[in-house]
Amino acid sequence: MRAFIIFLITMVMTMTNANAKNEIATLAGGCFWCVESDFEKVDGVISVVSGYTGGKEHNPTYQQVSSGRTGHTEAVQIVFDPEKVSYKKLIDMFWKTIDPTTPNRQFCDVGSQYRSEIFYHSDEQKQIAEETKRTINESGILPAQIVTAVTKAGEFYPAEDYHQNYYKKNPVRYKFYRYNCGRDKRLQELWGSK
Repeated sequence: MRAFIIFLITMVMTMTNANAKNEIATLAGGCFWCVESDFEKVDGVISVVSGYTGGKEHNPTYQQVSSGRTGHTEAVQIVFDPEKVSYKKLIDMFWKTIDPTTPNRQFCDVGSQYRSEIFYHSDEQKQIAEETKRTINESGILPAQIVTAVTKAGEFYPAEDYHQNYYKKNPVRYKFYRYNCGRDKRLQELWGSK
């Protein structure tokens, strides 16, 4: 019995240490269904949750956020293992999944609730986001300067259940939306092939 208790304690401590090393990235890139879909495929990403952040409304609903009056933007919160994927790699990927040159819109979705934004959780994340932004701007690869803000993370509110894993639950509707919104076509124009 004692050996079993020691085994359980060891397992709990191992799981706690494993979870302690995980980090969080919070990114807004227009429709959270699309951002969630893109990042769930990355090795080292543990989970991606669609939600709302950047505004003042406490515990907002989709209807409130989609009105554009809450100050919130659709965003995702990514839990990742930094030993498998770095924050810099996630940010490098993020830039190439958005149009960072358009304010208050992403593709067919218009309004501040669809703005692109990086919400940093540490000084290191802020530095990485700002450095990558500066590097891209200086490269001249884009037709205009990046307008995506780099902002200190605040409260993140998970979206309603029907928004989580939308691309898996509703694959036909998701593909139809993504195609008709012109997301991949515009990304190809901006960044070339993936």
